Amino acid sequence: MRTERVLPAGTWESAREVDHVLLDHDDRHRRRIVLRGTHGTEVQLDMPHAVHLRDGDGLALPDGTIVRVRAKPEKLLEIFAHESSELMRIAWHLGNRHLPVQVLSGRLRIRADHVIEEMVRRLGGHSKSLEAPFDPEPGAYAGTHHHDH
Repeated sequence: MRTERVLPAGTWESAREVDHVLLDHDDRHRRRIVLRGTHGTEVQLDMPHAVHLRDGDGLALPDGTIVRVRAKPEKLLEIFAHESSELMRIAWHLGNRHLPVQVLSGRLRIRADHVIEEMVRRLGGHSKSLEAPFDPEPGAYAGTHHHDH
């Protein structure tokens, strides 16, 4: 089935959900792709422009049912610092390397990378490894609506 409509998380009824797709961050930024749900539903995403799918979004099917987007856990580093100025400095260095960064309250998340982990340590920060969904900032020019790119 083909979908041309993404319903933002929280705007659709879960009773209409027939399946879900489990996607990592890279696979959640698409214009066109065929996805297979965990229960076998095939969905062709066909959008005029690339969209950034988020955990909980719904892919609206022509028959009125919905396939939920679920963010696949990925190997990440969660970065902390003792002072907010240290964390801001670390964030600047991550941005200078054009790394995707998820900004959370008092911490940052990036994809696991031992070289960057060492850089963070040298800049006075510390990190812990974890597996979690990764939803980095879309960028300043991405638009105000989370499905624009």
